[in-house]
Amino acid sequence: MKLQTAAEVISFAKKLEDESAKFYENLSQKYVKDEDTFRSFAKENGKYVIQFQRAYYSVISDAIEGCFAFAINPDEYSFEIELAGNTSYYDALNTALEMEERMIKFYSDAAEQSMPLMADVPRVFALIAKKRQSRKPKLRSLLVMRG
Repeated sequence: MKLQTAAEVISFAKKLEDESAKFYENLSQKYVKDEDTFRSFAKENGKYVIQFQRAYYSVISDAIEGCFAFAINPDEYSFEIELAGNTSYYDALNTALEMEERMIKFYSDAAEQSMPLMADVPRVFALIAKKRQSRKPKLRSLLVMRG
């Protein structure tokens, strides 16, 4: 089932951010040597939710909600947040990189699809994609340092 309305996509974005935050919280507990990095990512996720919800609620109207601004297939962006107990640090970091790729793709696709009908929400989605992109070098550096 594709997500088509702004409300559906905002709810899905919140779900992704919550799951991603939980993943990073779990990493911070499992790999305490990089706890600060993982906790900061989880904290940023909460800020992203606030940003896109603010943008959404400031522009939402029946006219926007009544239209179908998206064609988002949630399966394309979903990811697994549970790591097996024997998951290596290297594999956990690679899982984090894959998750970031899916999140970046989601925000980029959502921004592109909604650009013609909205202004603020796509702008925030594009900004979050860019900020999430900046996580990848940090995760890669941890792979090199600790992997």
